[in-house]
Amino acid sequence: MTLRVIVLIGLMFAAPALTLLTAAADSKAIGRYNDWRVYTEGEGRSLVCFATVEANDKAPKAADHGEVVFYVAVWKSGASKGQVSLRVGYNLRTDIAPTAIVGRDRFAMVATGQEAFLKEDRDSTLIAALQKGQELRVEAASVKDARTAYHFSLKGSRDAIDKAKSLCK
Repeated sequence: MTLRVIVLIGLMFAAPALTLLTAAADSKAIGRYNDWRVYTEGEGRSLVCFATVEANDKAPKAADHGEVVFYVAVWKSGASKGQVSLRVGYNLRTDIAPTAIVGRDRFAMVATGQEAFLKEDRDSTLIAALQKGQELRVEAASVKDARTAYHFSLKGSRDAIDKAKSLCK
């Protein structure tokens, strides 16, 4: 198994815990970079640093989306130098891949519960697009078959992602 597959499998099981940690009082807010924020969790080799942005538009308007957040996480241990993920407030369909879109570039994701991760080794390509682009759009589907779309500002993404990476070197 490649390290990427091991990290992705680990994230599928650890992501709910990370989500809970994110909301926990022990999250340390590092800073705000325009529309993006940087946080850390843990300490020493178990430190996780992440840049986040909340959706600024959710469709359809009548749906209950819950909190919708896009993450770029980095582990001090080196397990990942940039893991991209999406978290929503409902269960995603696993047979319809969520898609992250920056400009003309499309990135297929893998859904697991309320989160989605990138397929293959495309994290660095998407991160580069996030740092250069103006807007991120994510299209997904709920287990109740509601088709959803989210828009995220990329203002501040370069500085926030760079800060998260520097904190977890």
